Amino acid sequence: MKVLVVGGGGREHSLVWKLQQSPRVTKIYCAPGNAGISEIAECIDIQADNIEALLDFVKYEWIDLTVVGPEVPLAAGIVDAFVKEERRIFGPDSTGAQLEGSKQFAKDFMQKYGIPTAEYRAFSSYQPAEEYIRLKGAPIVLKADGLAAGKGVIIAQTVDEAVKALKLIMKDKAFGDAGSRVVIEQCLKGEEASFMIVTDGKTVVPLATSQDHKRIFDGDKGPNTGGMGAYSPAPVVNESLRAEIMDSIIAPVMKGLTKESINFRGVIYVGVMVCEGKPYVLEFNVRFGDPEAQPILMRLESDLFELLKATAEGRLADVKVTWKEDAAVCVVLSSRGYPGSYDKGDVITGLDEFKGRDDVVIFHAGTKLKGHNIVTSGGRVLGVTALGNDIVTAKRNAYKAIDKISYNGMHYRKDIADKAI
Repeated sequence: MKVLVVGGGGREHSLVWKLQQSPRVTKIYCAPGNAGISEIAECIDIQADNIEALLDFVKYEWIDLTVVGPEVPLAAGIVDAFVKEERRIFGPDSTGAQLEGSKQFAKDFMQKYGIPTAEYRAFSSYQPAEEYIRLKGAPIVLKADGLAAGKGVIIAQTVDEAVKALKLIMKDKAFGDAGSRVVIEQCLKGEEASFMIVTDGKTVVPLATSQDHKRIFDGDKGPNTGGMGAYSPAPVVNESLRAEIMDSIIAPVMKGLTKESINFRGVIYVGVMVCEGKPYVLEFNVRFGDPEAQPILMRLESDLFELLKATAEGRLADVKVTWKEDAAVCVVLSSRGYPGSYDKGDVITGLDEFKGRDDVVIFHAGTKLKGHNIVTSGGRVLGVTALGNDIVTAKRNAYKAIDKISYNGMHYRKDIADKAI
């Protein structure tokens, strides 16, 4: 079987890494891929949002399954285009992708189907939004409505901060058209967790629990990023909380998708805030989290290809998913300046030491080949991911591995997984 993975980040590297372990997979392509992916798959020079070119490639190469990593092509309708041409693809259609593509769509959907979330209002003009902020006070959360690569959320501690954030989003267009509309919501306090399921629209398979670290600096300080590290399992999601999430969030989500006739065959990622033992939805994503995918896929024991193919074909009930007992921790190494402007082209050393190992895997995110060297090419560069008997051991193994890697301007958090210890 031939597989095409769409995307070029750490999530896509982990997908390719796990897919190539399936005895049923004979060839993997990745578009556009990165330096690490090129070592285990054939990278194709097609950007993830070039749907027409991707479809042409799938037809020409007789690809059996396409797996979409990032959110942008999903929101742009890649699944709709592939399904129309009767090509097998893993991911939701463009309507389902609105759960991530529009914060207002997601909040309205939650309100309609009784899914617990923070109180909110959506605005498409500046003045009423500012008046609402002054009425509600702080702390308060502002979200650019559209896709902003995980950076369009600002938690303001004072009214002045909130007004500045509103100006940044709506007037200065810091997130482009994603900020044409803004969702302003109550600031929930508690502990965050990432809860992902795979669904074919009928059957639901929960994935291993995980927890992300969004802020750039230790102690959850500094601006939001796409994610600076993750670990699995997440102790905060105990059995009773897991059951509560399934009953109060996942069940009404599935009911709503059915009622709205949304063809959802992919991942639903629920960003959960646990407040006094109760789960509330912070956000939905419609694809594997990045970097959560890295530790989760390290722990997946069963065949990923079988899981994704069955989901795309609407027969998820036929698949049994099993997990390793081990814990896994992923620490993201970023470029100096990220999540703002950052350097590129710095040579990375120390990677050869990890080739062939399955207890520590270096997933590439923002890398490319330059001559015989692997160099930085993105804000998030590598995801150093390690297994261990428990979180403490997995964390120690990840940081020991980081000690052997170097590039100019390398930055990483030192406290990944501390909350779980």
